[in-house]
Amino acid sequence: LVQLVGTGGGSVQAGGSLRLSCATSRYTYNTMRMCWSRQAPGKEREGVATIYTNSGRTYYGDAVKGRFTFSQDNAKSTVYLQMNSLKPEDTAMYYCAADCQVNSDGVPTESGYWGQGTQVTVSS
Repeated sequence: LVQLVGTGGGSVQAGGSLRLSCATSRYTYNTMRMCWSRQAPGKEREGVATIYTNSGRTYYGDAVKGRFTFSQDNAKSTVYLQMNSLKPEDTAMYYCAADCQVNSDGVPTESGYWGQGTQVTVSS
C-alpha cells in the first residue's frame, strides 16, 4: 500500500508563499519518482514538478518555473514544494503523487499513486 500524505495548503494573497509537504514510506521515497500536480475547478489536471529523490534532480512546468522549488528530506522520506510569488492562477487542489510518468521535459503527466490533495487559494 502506497500512502502519500500531502499537507501545507492554505490561503494567501498574491505574491505570498506557501510550502507543501508530502510524506511517504521509505520504500516509496527511495524507489519512485515523486511529483506534484494540480487541478483547478473546470480545468484539466496540470503537472507542476517532479523530483528524483535518489539524485535530487528536479523538473518544473513552465507555469511555475522560477517560482516553485522542490526539495527533499531523506531522513523523513518527505518532499517539499516551496511556492513563492504566488499568483491567483496558482489556485487549485494540489496532489502529491508517486510513480510519476513524465513528458520529455520531465513534467508529470500521469501517476500511479495519489495523495488526498491539499487546497491552495491565492487571492488578488
